[in-house]
Amino acid sequence: MCIAALLSGLTIESAEIRHVYSPAEGLPSIDVRCVAAAGNRVWAGTGSGLAYFSSGSWHGEKRFPLAVAACAADGDALWFASGGALHRWTDAGVKREIALPGDVQAIAAARGDVWIGTAEGVYQVRSGRAVRAPLPVARVSVRQIAVNASGEAAVAAGEGLFVLESGEWKRQFPRQGERSWAPVDVRGVAYDARGRLWFASPQGAGCRNAGTWKLYTGLEGLPYDDFTTMTAGEDGVVWFGTKLGAIRHDGRSWEYRQGLRWLPDDGVRAIAVAGANAWFATAKGVGRIERKPMTLAEKARFFESEIDKRHRRTEYEYVMSVRLPQAGDTSEWIQSDSDNDGLWTSMYGAGECFAWAATHDAAARKRARKAFEALRFLSLVTQGGEHPAPPGFPARAILPTSGPDPNVHDSPDRDKRTRAQRDHLWKVLSPRWPKSADGKWYWKTDTSSDELDGHYFFYARYYDLVADTEQEKDEVRAVVRAITDHLLEHNYSLVDWDGTPTRWAIFDPHSLNDNHIYWAERGLNSLSILSYLKVAWHVTRDAKYQDAYVGLVRDHKYASNAMVPKIAAGPGSGNQSDDEMAFMSFYDLLKYETDAELTQKYALALANYWALERPELNPLFNFIAAASLEGKTFTSAFRTEDLSANGDWKADSIDTLERLPLDRIDWRHTNSKRKDIVHLRSYLGDDSEEMAGTGMRRNGKAIPVDERFFSFWNHNPYRLDSGGSGHTLADGAVFLLPYYMGLYHHYIQE
Repeated sequence: MCIAALLSGLTIESAEIRHVYSPAEGLPSIDVRCVAAAGNRVWAGTGSGLAYFSSGSWHGEKRFPLAVAACAADGDALWFASGGALHRWTDAGVKREIALPGDVQAIAAARGDVWIGTAEGVYQVRSGRAVRAPLPVARVSVRQIAVNASGEAAVAAGEGLFVLESGEWKRQFPRQGERSWAPVDVRGVAYDARGRLWFASPQGAGCRNAGTWKLYTGLEGLPYDDFTTMTAGEDGVVWFGTKLGAIRHDGRSWEYRQGLRWLPDDGVRAIAVAGANAWFATAKGVGRIERKPMTLAEKARFFESEIDKRHRRTEYEYVMSVRLPQAGDTSEWIQSDSDNDGLWTSMYGAGECFAWAATHDAAARKRARKAFEALRFLSLVTQGGEHPAPPGFPARAILPTSGPDPNVHDSPDRDKRTRAQRDHLWKVLSPRWPKSADGKWYWKTDTSSDELDGHYFFYARYYDLVADTEQEKDEVRAVVRAITDHLLEHNYSLVDWDGTPTRWAIFDPHSLNDNHIYWAERGLNSLSILSYLKVAWHVTRDAKYQDAYVGLVRDHKYASNAMVPKIAAGPGSGNQSDDEMAFMSFYDLLKYETDAELTQKYALALANYWALERPELNPLFNFIAAASLEGKTFTSAFRTEDLSANGDWKADSIDTLERLPLDRIDWRHTNSKRKDIVHLRSYLGDDSEEMAGTGMRRNGKAIPVDERFFSFWNHNPYRLDSGGSGHTLADGAVFLLPYYMGLYHHYIQE
């Protein structure tokens, strides 16, 4: 990412796309030992011969079907070791050059200057024979050789790092400040496009520029150091291969490419870079990471197209992840419900509301309207039938009665087990999925506060940004009024068809202020109900909602409760779902509150909350906070503090949007073995289990989004190991909402 371009308003990224090649795409073998970019061709040396890539597939070099041990490019020519000999491929054919002095482990070539590395030493090809190089160590086990344009050569060996300078081989002892290394077991070496020398060893990596060394370990951001190889990329870029993925470094940032999201196998044997593509040799085929120019707007259109194609469930088009019967294969998918269809569709729909306001794209308005109809139906489907809910009660989700009965799975016995083993307040409901009055739908009960947070967040956006006729505004007023009246009529709780409050939607003063069981929910639920009432007052202008709001603030101290929405002990602690709920509620509350005293209290609460969230690199939270805090102050006994956003929040947010992979499959990411992380610890006894296996980078920020998997912004970004087996395809709403929100608030300009 170009920070200068970002700050000037032009945001352009390179999307990274993974490609995997096996014998099905023409490789002679899945066992790929080397890759090289020679001229306009990329070559792969395999256990069953050579192949080159052309027109989207691999073509075996039929003239040479033998196993290839190593290869290197020199212009348009390819040098490779096979069958005890060194061969050279050109357009004229394959020529056997010399017999090899041993088992070749590395080849390097530049301008006809060819070097060979074996387990015994280094050899230069001269006059049709291999001449042993006089290294200062009698025997060296060579891992990699590099040659630069001026003829300087460097060797990575088990015995150290050696460089040929002015005709003399010298062992290198890199030094930076008070650090001095005598590297051994050196695994990789390369000269980059600027002529700088790089090496990779278990101690770390190093770069020599004009005689000065710079050393890198986990402290400097190096993600992993069990190296296997390295190569130079485009200007200033180097790639490292490791036993657990690949690493790209451009001089500013480190990008860790591990797991099936990026590679066919974590063990990288060789790397070649050709233009915007990095190619990887592995034991499970060839991998390619393509860097494709793409604006954020183009990325948004891609995700919208994917959602329209795969992620719209039922005729109402609830947006949700899908199941892939075959891991990684998106040609077939299975749609299913979730506990939070209303929440996820609300957040998707809110993004389309911002899209319409920012772009005036008719397709965005149509999508926002469809989301409104879907969410409104959740409040209508619960009315009537054998088990009707009180008016205004929104369902969690719906399923067609033409399909399997969900009550078989969500049974009273299952509820009883949950109550006995996990949650003593869990409700036993039968049915948990009643049928609608027309018999066409099952609707899910026990709706929670996070669903309501999503509904109100969406309805406010739709009312303000999309509904441009009184008829549409009346439709919004009707559904908001129905839900809010339900809450007022049932003592600030959602009451289910069984006449009792749901497990997670209790907002009444006695429960929150006087019942110790709900102490953890006190701040967040106070914040939520205040935001609901403020939205209801905003869209209806009915005084009863403002009166109820004032009563909770004046008589029950809900504004004070809301100043601490979450009991947290540092970044990574607590439940991230609470964070998502709180930030949506803050956005509405600060947008519609007009009382100066309350505004500064809410603003301080959000500013303090955001301080814990900023390391997460979350663009949704960052944009909500920046928009809500703009121009806000808090006056204490000592000073007036400007709460407006500052620092690197915008760069972090846009970097996250740029990095978010186009591939939304739940591939496994293993970050617990990284060298650039510090583990988080628990300061509160009740979150010690949740904090296990969490960490952040040494720069104080979470691992970037392209190095972990998540479906929604309510995930734990500090969870080091994430993802699954490739059977879930998440949707792109996590990109669309913050992107369009940022566009609407002019944090992003394209």
